[in-house]
Amino acid sequence: MIALTYRIRPALKRHRKLRSSSGWSGQNGSANRHIGKQGRAAVSDGTTPRVGVIGLGAMGLGTATALHERGLTVVGCDVAESACRAFEATGGRCAATPAELAAQCDVVLVVVVNAAQVEQVLFGESGLAHALAPGALVIQCATVAPSLAERLGARLAERGLLMLDAPISGGAAKARAGRLSVMASGSAEAFDKAGPVLDAMAEIVHRLGDSPGIGSSMKLVNQLLAGVHIAAAAEAVALGIRMGLEPRRVYEVITQSAGNSWMFENRVPHVLEGDYTPLSAVDIFVKDLNIVHETGRELAMPTPVAASALQQFTAAKGAGFGREDDSAVIKVYQRLSGIALPEAANDEGA
Repeated sequence: MIALTYRIRPALKRHRKLRSSSGWSGQNGSANRHIGKQGRAAVSDGTTPRVGVIGLGAMGLGTATALHERGLTVVGCDVAESACRAFEATGGRCAATPAELAAQCDVVLVVVVNAAQVEQVLFGESGLAHALAPGALVIQCATVAPSLAERLGARLAERGLLMLDAPISGGAAKARAGRLSVMASGSAEAFDKAGPVLDAMAEIVHRLGDSPGIGSSMKLVNQLLAGVHIAAAAEAVALGIRMGLEPRRVYEVITQSAGNSWMFENRVPHVLEGDYTPLSAVDIFVKDLNIVHETGRELAMPTPVAASALQQFTAAKGAGFGREDDSAVIKVYQRLSGIALPEAANDEGA
């Protein structure tokens, strides 16, 4: 089939300013289709699917809130009571279990952390698959191995359920704004049913194929690059500091030079501010780059650059920084070489 990419909103301009503060918690040729969305009214009653969001972490809560604000009926679910209370504070409702949520929904987004959580949410004792009505749709957004995405789709199909393999990218701020990038694959029926939901949560939807697994394959390409770029940005800034360069000047110069990357521009300000509040944690890249490694091994495909980045994130996790922002990978260099990071970021245990 032809792969489609369609834009829901005009592209956002990139910003070169420092960041402000902002369990489940969180391949063919292409044709472009652009759909303007600004100023459009909320989806009308009668055409509104009943939507569930399981996993109300940074990405899931932002997505659930954006869907709610677009006029969709949204029910959330999370093992953390605080996450549910946060969604209810926006006017949403929460269910106690995935099965309870399933009884109220036609479309369910799964926005959890890892494969084990996806398995539990879908097929556990109080899982979705036991309670969703035939023809209901699961939009699986977690980053998992493509081979697992294929198996999940097949198991759901055996129960008469649809699945869209739809990993998301863009971070918590874009999730909250309903401006995510979605890398999706699944049947035409799944895409049709998902339409109003994707329209409300995404800036751009990449329609990549007609079966699960393709979306997850594309997400792995993205995560390989993202992890490598974050690790490289940390190493570059650490080297600059070790050579006596002022880190803010490094940032100013590199963001105007050929060595810049989106991740350098986005993550280095966290280091400069000494703010390692986890918008995307070190643990996430330990998980995702491990999936890259395992998938490469399945395919007999070497991924040495990704493996090097994985080692740096693993070292950061081992040093106790796993739950910090992924930019905390720079603290590995602090411990190894004794560099002085911006004062608020200094690791007292170094």
